[in-house]
Amino acid sequence: MKKMQLREAKASLSALVEAAEKGEPTIITKHGKPAAAVVPIEGARKLYPDRNDDFIDFLLTYPGGIELERNQSTLRDYDF
Repeated sequence: MKKMQLREAKASLSALVEAAEKGEPTIITKHGKPAAAVVPIEGARKLYPDRNDDFIDFLLTYPGGIELERNQSTLRDYDF
């Protein structure tokens, strides 16, 4: 796996993307420490599978449950 400094990666982003398309991952370092990786999309999809859940599904599967109460007071007056 290739390593590259952030400054160099910024200057050659197109080459990094082309390498990733060919299956070659690259580690990007910042101050000598690994900070990010450019990986082929197949590898990223394995790590972060697409989630097609909508917000309602998220709320319904929330482990703590949801209790909603409606305010039963009368509506306030308003002028048009």
